[in-house]
Amino acid sequence: MFDVIIVGAGPVGLYLGALLLQEGQSVHILEQRPVPSQHSRAIGIHPPALQALERAGVTGTMVAEGVRIPLGIARSGGREVARLRFDEAPPWPFVLSLKQARTEAILAARVHALDPAALLRGVRVDSLHDAGGCVTLSGQQRGEVPGAVELPASFQARLVIGADGAKSTIRCLVNIPTTGRDYPDSYLMGDFPDTGSDGAAAVLHLEPGGIVESFPVPGGLRRWVVHTDSLLAEATAEDLAALITERTGEGVDAGANSMLSSFRVRSTMATRMIQGRVALVGDAAHEISPIGGQGMNLGWLDAAALAPIIVAALRGERTGDQLRDFQRARLRASHRASRQAWLNMVLGRAVPASCLGVLHALLRPAFRLRRVQNLAVRRFTMHGLG
Repeated sequence: MFDVIIVGAGPVGLYLGALLLQEGQSVHILEQRPVPSQHSRAIGIHPPALQALERAGVTGTMVAEGVRIPLGIARSGGREVARLRFDEAPPWPFVLSLKQARTEAILAARVHALDPAALLRGVRVDSLHDAGGCVTLSGQQRGEVPGAVELPASFQARLVIGADGAKSTIRCLVNIPTTGRDYPDSYLMGDFPDTGSDGAAAVLHLEPGGIVESFPVPGGLRRWVVHTDSLLAEATAEDLAALITERTGEGVDAGANSMLSSFRVRSTMATRMIQGRVALVGDAAHEISPIGGQGMNLGWLDAAALAPIIVAALRGERTGDQLRDFQRARLRASHRASRQAWLNMVLGRAVPASCLGVLHALLRPAFRLRRVQNLAVRRFTMHGLG
């Protein structure tokens, strides 16, 4: 029997696994994907998460490979509306841009260094039984896994953590209810060669047709995200390039596009994160809009807060009060992050040019105030959500 089984080998599950392995706990991480996904929706790593990742010994590698974003610029009609500098938000004075696939690979390497047998891929969990003293999971092999060994019929652990995403099987198996809603917002995003005109800045183009965002990513690329009136599931790189030019006047090389994705936005909140010997972290507990890049970071902060409580519980300490405080604090943080994401989406929706002009006339003088700038920087960089 293992001390902990973590279901889900995304960035949150891998990070939590590394923290627990470092404390000498026996851990299995079960992942239903036979091979790692190369899709990289999440790219932004915020300062509080960088600080938390230091505990797993991976921050240095990530910072060395990523792109440091020291400031954000808001523009409209080619004119600057506001500018936010992150170099006054210690201890990490930047937002780090690193593709999710590479983030996961770095975390998986750390887990492997701590225990080469900890991560099992291609395992889909089908049932869960919490007997009070231990939790039994059963599942089945899913797809061909390179170098896979024969799996047992079931797995047993003293504790189980669901880090298996917004459609969490673990959350469903332990009957934790959720609340949520679908938003009317849709987005089209893609990676194109970076022209270098904006350096390492994140740029938000606030335009009547809807927001256009761009961020530098490693490999000489820039990720562009465009708000659309409806889901453009069949859109091409040429379609995205045309939208970027139409709204911002900037040109991108559609022929050199290396990633293209369209998505809608949904928010799902678990009513609780603890059920018996099972806990939820990350998107399994709180799916929020990816606009603002908070979801992955919020999950890491969940894991950082939960890990010492798990270790204490496995040592026989009473942790009931700590778990209640954890659940209360993390659900409160997720609701705050969800409200911030909603505000980001509202500010990015299409509006008449006259209304946009009034908004910018208010924003320009407001952002000259030091207090407003400091507050905006803290909100943008997720300070206070740890």
